[in-house]
Amino acid sequence: MQKVRQITQMFDKLTVVEERFVNLEKILTDPEVIRDQYLYRQYSKEHAELSKIVSVFRQYKQAARDLQESKDLLNERDEEIKELAREDIEVLSGRLERLEQELKLLLMPKDQNDDKNIVLEIRAGTGGEEAGLFAADLFKMYSRYAESLGWMVEVLSKHVTGVGGLKEIVALIKGKGAYSRFKYESGTHRVQRVPVTESQGRIHTSAVTVAVLVEPEDVDVKIDPNEIRVDVFRSTGPGGQSVNTTDSAVRITHLPTGLVVSCQDEKSQHKNKVKAMKVLRARLYDQIVSERDEKISADRRSQVGTGDRSGRIRTYNFPQGRVTDHRIGLTLYKLESIIEGDLADIINALITHHQALAIQNADAESKDAA
Repeated sequence: MQKVRQITQMFDKLTVVEERFVNLEKILTDPEVIRDQYLYRQYSKEHAELSKIVSVFRQYKQAARDLQESKDLLNERDEEIKELAREDIEVLSGRLERLEQELKLLLMPKDQNDDKNIVLEIRAGTGGEEAGLFAADLFKMYSRYAESLGWMVEVLSKHVTGVGGLKEIVALIKGKGAYSRFKYESGTHRVQRVPVTESQGRIHTSAVTVAVLVEPEDVDVKIDPNEIRVDVFRSTGPGGQSVNTTDSAVRITHLPTGLVVSCQDEKSQHKNKVKAMKVLRARLYDQIVSERDEKISADRRSQVGTGDRSGRIRTYNFPQGRVTDHRIGLTLYKLESIIEGDLADIINALITHHQALAIQNADAESKDAA
């Protein structure tokens, strides 16, 4: 009975969505709307967003009709027809179940940040030079994964180590859906391998932290110029050597929060300031979102969430060629290809896990409401 009630409620919502979709198709043929490019873009965007839901809903309705027709055939006297009907019922029931799950996902509120660009921050943790080398490996891994999707990677700031590693790197990844693919990467990444600096061949364990921040729009975070202090200084490289002879490096301090961002990669002071402001804006937005999420009751939080940055989320074991994501218990023996940017299996598994939890939570809330 509960199941029937949930499907009825979902069906009612989808019927309203389909009616709106049909109405939008008419609106988009209106000459006045076509002439108004702003209106046309708005309606076109809404139409595109509803298109997937309506397509799956229509497949669902057709499968339901086909299933009912097959069930009706069970009343036939011909045993051969009845046997074929039973086979069709099994296939159609499975299809209907899959479409129902897909519709539940499509009806869920979309993360408003999913389509946005991200600011990726990678920092070497415990492990000395080896941690810095692994930080460089992770940046290469994420860069190649982003590039395989046709996204652009722009380094905003970096601090290199003497052996070619990275103490810290901050990069902007631009691409539609970047946050949706990267948002589960925040946390501590652990590596187990023999460091290149180790002559005894002993396996060391090092750690690197990753933070994935949304690149907010200007309207998302407004920064009062009177609330920041901008300091300029001379850029320096590894070991303290001078990179250039002008005061082009920029340090911005957000006075209300105490957040400090430095950027020295560009030779132009203006370019360094622009990059530093991008990072500051992303960190402030992340702070706002984190404070908001803290107000959400613990029982409604996703078990994966956006990743606790203090928690170990993944281990890369080089001697065994193994990568393990501890949040979902996934182990893959393809470390070499993963480090080269083949992250699809891990990220898809995390997304699927998160979606399954979201459906469970939605079903639980629906039961409570009933």
